[in-house]
Amino acid sequence: PYRRQRQMCIRDRNENDILKGRLKDLANAAFRQNRYTYTNFLSAADMEVFYSNLEQLSFAGYTIFGGRESCDRVMIAFGNEADCGYAPAFPICTMKVSAVSDKFSDDLNHRDFLGALMNLGIEREMVGDILVTESTHSGKHNNAYIFCVDTVADYIAENLTKIRHTNVKCTFCSTQDTYEIQIKKEPLHIIAASARADAVTATITGLSRSSTSLLFREKKFSLNNRLYENSSYQLKPGDVFSIRGYGKYEFVETGSATRKGRLNIELLRYI
Repeated sequence: PYRRQRQMCIRDRNENDILKGRLKDLANAAFRQNRYTYTNFLSAADMEVFYSNLEQLSFAGYTIFGGRESCDRVMIAFGNEADCGYAPAFPICTMKVSAVSDKFSDDLNHRDFLGALMNLGIEREMVGDILVTESTHSGKHNNAYIFCVDTVADYIAENLTKIRHTNVKCTFCSTQDTYEIQIKKEPLHIIAASARADAVTATITGLSRSSTSLLFREKKFSLNNRLYENSSYQLKPGDVFSIRGYGKYEFVETGSATRKGRLNIELLRYI
């Protein structure tokens, strides 16, 4: 396990150094040429590299956007309106993917849509959030709104024709169309040793204490859209956290203690 962890740390450090250099190049180009420069879509781990080097990057000015508010995967536009003379126009295309036949479609999830895109040979950084929606007729989850880099939009529209056993069609749409989508959450009651991040994570995942600690060390826990390695953090009402492979949650409140001294905790699970 130690060797594996060490290899992962070296790999992450190399990837972070490459990303750091890329961000600096974009910031310098924006500053020197008085024009906006854009990243592709960045994950929470990528954004942590950005925030940790913010002092060396903020001189150019920057704007963060992912297609709509509260996106998990976002782009950074380096530059500012005062120097460029106009507001940034992010190279994001919004696409609706829907089942050709609602009756004969599968019930699809986020992984199904993402897997179909990856099977087309599209790199992950070219795709932002995928908002899976429910059919009003059948109740199946067989539609989705996808944010992607505009340079791959036509390719996706032409080649994304099937997801699992479901024939689909792609149509371009406005970002405003996605604002009709309400992010769905369901109540979740758990009993944990405390409201600490590691205790709540252990209860949700069913993992041992050592395995839970490994999730934090391997940067698989994010809090309020930022990677978080402090496993002793006390979760507060309104905190939104994600555990890679186990979902996304919002901390609501801590309730009464059980006879054994454990806590009743109320969460909202994103679905």
